[in-house]
Amino acid sequence: MTKGLDATGDQRRSQLLRGVLDLCLLSLIAERPRYGFEFAEALADSGLELVSDGSIYPLLARMERAGLVSSYRAPSPSGGAPRKYYRLTEAGRAELSGGRADWQAFAGQVGRILTGTESTGEATP
Repeated sequence: MTKGLDATGDQRRSQLLRGVLDLCLLSLIAERPRYGFEFAEALADSGLELVSDGSIYPLLARMERAGLVSSYRAPSPSGGAPRKYYRLTEAGRAELSGGRADWQAFAGQVGRILTGTESTGEATP
């Protein structure tokens, strides 16, 4: 694959992820409370290494202002500065549930289109 195609693929994946990053973060928080670095690590472990801290922290702040998550500070196990952990609120659980349903419906619709028969390039009468 050429470098230009790799860049286009990365750009496409970045755009696709931008629309569902909030749901990904809510889903990770639903597993257990997490602090900032853990989000980037979990996303990268899932193959979404394109997400930077610069995308995660502002989104967490917006979700907190919207009442979807709450935060608390806890001591760092390594003895460093306390870490800010995020947990879901009831509104966050509802948002995640609805977002999962929306995603499943959307992904199914797009999947049907993308896996349909390939065009021969011929015009139909």
